[in-house]
Parts: sequence; structure tokens; C-alpha cells
Amino acid sequence: MSIKIGDKVRFLNSVGGGIVRRFQGKDQVLVEEEDGFETPALIRELVVVESLNSQVHTPSPKVQPIVVAPKPEPKQEEVKIVETPEGESLNIYLAYLPINPKSMQTAFEAYFVNDSNYYLFINYMNRQNNSWLSRYNGLVEPNTKIFIEEFEKEELNNLERVCVQLIAFKKDKPYSLKNAISVELRIDTVKFYKIHCFIENDFFEEDALIFPVVRADNPEKEYLISATELQEAIREKTRIDRHAPKPAVKKKQDNPIIEVDLHINQLLETTAGMSNTDIMNYQLKTFHDTLAQYAGKKGQKIVFIHGKGDGVLRAAIEKELKTRYKSYTFQDASFQEYGFGATLVTIK
Repeated sequence: MSIKIGDKVRFLNSVGGGIVRRFQGKDQVLVEEEDGFETPALIRELVVVESLNSQVHTPSPKVQPIVVAPKPEPKQEEVKIVETPEGESLNIYLAYLPINPKSMQTAFEAYFVNDSNYYLFINYMNRQNNSWLSRYNGLVEPNTKIFIEEFEKEELNNLERVCVQLIAFKKDKPYSLKNAISVELRIDTVKFYKIHCFIENDFFEEDALIFPVVRADNPEKEYLISATELQEAIREKTRIDRHAPKPAVKKKQDNPIIEVDLHINQLLETTAGMSNTDIMNYQLKTFHDTLAQYAGKKGQKIVFIHGKGDGVLRAAIEKELKTRYKSYTFQDASFQEYGFGATLVTIK
């Protein structure tokens, strides 16, 4: 019997068979069985079932690829946007919360608060040397606060200068056009070390540091002041009201009036490394933070001591009161107590 490599054979003395793969000597071959293993067998104990020469190869029909349609995703119900009359103006904030308020070594969470009826494309950055690093970007829905990031206290130095860029729009409905906004803010990182600086607010159940980005469509702006004007303001402070109380904020026992001294040497121990713009921004930020803290206390009277000088800080405060705090009343504070260097504001 002639057996060739490739012949299909069956075992005579046992069950099974396979394909002849190669010879081992003259009388023995290796047979590959269905399980893929090669079994040695004597040629005389095999019978050819199908010879290699007798196999007729017919071309396999061309197999058409089967296209599997993707499973349709379940349709998500659109969240209905509830608009408010106040939400037609942009009011945007950055908020920072301690993860563990009882620990001095706690990490912090950063949130973006969109208190408006508009969708916002936002980009949140921090300054590094002479460039900017994006920390978060995305879409924020109307009347929503979103988590931005968690960071350790060691990273506070990187957050002294931050910037928020945003574009406001509405979906599938007409709306008032809002200009694209880019706001640079100086974050007073010292406040992160003072528990009392985290205050009650309208957006979180926990106390938080709230930094306005846009209020009533008006972005927070940097105000410019020359070095000469700053020096004159400091000299004016030394000339008048030498008997003013030292604490920056003080409540009188016999009068509910609150005094806030905005002179920079009362607010900071040193201004080293700060530009004129930075100093003005810090004074105005203290002014805004104070009004925000007492916003709900109608009838509260607050005296802001700004000094006389050339009236740069005074003019900036009056501009804010006429534009952003139109419902509040203000006037010159008592001349006998403050000279010409203070403004009395009444919360309405």
C-alpha cells in the first residue's frame, strides 16, 4: 500500500485516524489527529481513506461580511432648564471648600458656580511664570455648580493668580447676546489658613471661600493706580485719623456701625512683590467681600475708610456703588470722626 504525506488515513487496530504529516523511517509515519496531536503509526496498520491526489479542491465561495448594526443607546431624557428672572444676568463665582474643616493640613475642593440661565463654555487656568496652565475646561449647564478639582494645601502657591474664560449661550431659543469674558483674579491664599474666612453662602451647605468672577454681567476688573497716587494715599493715611482703631474690622459696642479700614498697610503686613494694580484690586476685593458678607442684613451701616489723597480709591468705590450696588445708599461718613476720608454705606 502506497501512503503519501497529506493522505487521510484510518487506524486498523484502534479508533480514529487523521492526516499523514511526515515519515519516520520506512515503515512508520506521524498522523495528525483531530485534536492536533501527532500519533506515530505503522504503515501496515493504516488504511487510506482519501488520497491527496484524489482530493478535488473547489474554491470557497466568497463570504460576504456581516455588518452588525450598533445597538441603539437608550435615549436620555433632557433635563428641563428652569429659568429665573435674575438668571438673565450672568453671576459667576469660584468657590473653595476644605475637605476637613477641622484639620489645618486639609486638602481643598474647587467648584465653579453658574448662577444664570445660560450654558457656559469655560476654561479655568492658573498662571505659571509668564504662561498659563489650563486646570479645567468644559460645558456648564444653567443654574448649576460643578466640581473642578481637588488640590493639596502645598499647591496654594500655584493659585495666587487664576483666570476664567467663558462664553455664554442658550440652546434652541433666542437670548440676549453676552460678550466673551476673560477675567484674571488674584486669590488671597492666606485666607485658606483661616477658618473664619470660610463663610456661610447661598450655594453650599458648608462654609466656603467665594470669589466673584462676573456679577450682574460685569466681570471683575483690575483697576490701575500709579505709584505716585499710591504713595500719596499712604501719606494721607499717616496725616489723618491717627487715633483710628487698629483692627481692620471692628464692631462698636454702642453702635451697630461696622468700620473697615481699606488702607493697604492695615490690610497687609507687607506689599512686597505687589504691583499698583494688585494693591488696588486687594482693597476693592476687601470692599466687595465685606458687602457680600452683610448682604442679607438690611439696615446695616458700614464705614469704609479709604483716605482722601487724590480720591482714586474713593472714586473706584463710588463707581462700584453706583453700578453694582444701586439699591444701597451711601454718603460721606462723619467728618468729625473720619475727615474727608470715609464713605458710609447702608445695606438695603
